[in-house]
Amino acid sequence: QVRLVESGGGLVQPGGSLRLSCQGSGFRFNEYIAGWYRQAPGSAREMVGAITNSGAHYGASVRGRFTISRDDAKNTMYLQMNSLKPEDTAVYFCKVNIWQTDYWGQGTQVTVSS
Repeated sequence: QVRLVESGGGLVQPGGSLRLSCQGSGFRFNEYIAGWYRQAPGSAREMVGAITNSGAHYGASVRGRFTISRDDAKNTMYLQMNSLKPEDTAVYFCKVNIWQTDYWGQGTQVTVSS
């Protein structure tokens, strides 16, 4: 059974950093495309970035500030967020696509505020 569990969200001041984790089970991250998404209140869910064995790519709004990485031994994907802005406030989700089916985690809240 595929399962994704995010952790690491919280409240951080503008300019601060936060690292989110996504623990996977029932599959291996290094065999599929996986990524991070976010959804702010009243807004559509948007892609933050994605990672494959070839590397990672990012949405324009986070490029240069956020980094996606994996620890294959722990089957965990990470989202390192630096230089956070109030507009980064959202619920962050991880997702993996396995044979044309998307699996999502439950989400973790990130709030950037002074």
